[in-house]
Amino acid sequence: MESFSPLVLSIAATSFVTFQCLFHFVSPWISAQFFPGYHRLSPRHTIEWNSRTVSTLHALIVGLFCLYILLHDDAVNEDPVWGDPSLVKINVAITCGYLLSDMLLICYYWRAIGDKFFVIHHLAALYAYYYVLSIGMLPYFANFRLVAELSTPCVNQRWFFEVLGYPKRSLPNMVNGIAMTASFFLVRIAVMPLYYSRMYAVYGTEPFYRVTFGGRCAWMGPSFCLDIMNVMWMHKMARGCIGVLRSPGKVNVEKLQNGKVH
Repeated sequence: MESFSPLVLSIAATSFVTFQCLFHFVSPWISAQFFPGYHRLSPRHTIEWNSRTVSTLHALIVGLFCLYILLHDDAVNEDPVWGDPSLVKINVAITCGYLLSDMLLICYYWRAIGDKFFVIHHLAALYAYYYVLSIGMLPYFANFRLVAELSTPCVNQRWFFEVLGYPKRSLPNMVNGIAMTASFFLVRIAVMPLYYSRMYAVYGTEPFYRVTFGGRCAWMGPSFCLDIMNVMWMHKMARGCIGVLRSPGKVNVEKLQNGKVH
């Protein structure tokens, strides 16, 4: 069995502790200072608020780092299966720390934010990332999947607006809805041809056959399943977005005023 490097373990552990601190201390303090509506949230919504705040921060860190690697890491781009995974390992280790932290919070606060789907998702992701962190295989594809995180902030913002009582047709909500649909399409749907063209290009090659059977299963199976769900979610988002834009009385002055930060 391959072992994890001390650097990888240190980054994952630091990530875990950092995201726990953000959830328990930083998010509650900042939210109370800048969002008066935070004090009026129910205990259940307070827990989910802090969880989504941490989720947004993780998505921004990992998503932007992922773009940097895709644009500037020549070793990984030239050899997507066995290229030098140093930077990718850092990014994936941060994500693993977050996934472990989030899974602990989900289990501890199960009545508030418990969700079997998220537990299964986190476990499947950790299984797949094991091969990246321990063996160093498939760095390009592991990193590419993290591009999808860039759609998370808008999804979370939609929930923040809802729980704070913003009308669905308020200007902030509508702008975020359009941004959410556009970002989801760009980072989850529009990138599919590039991702699967690279997968097809390496299929059947010598580097491909050096990937273990477990590694191939962790790579291909979840990719197909996640992208089928992404297409379904995109369809629902697009219909909702088009419905709001086409409906009469889109935004009036009263709704705009109600949409302002309290």
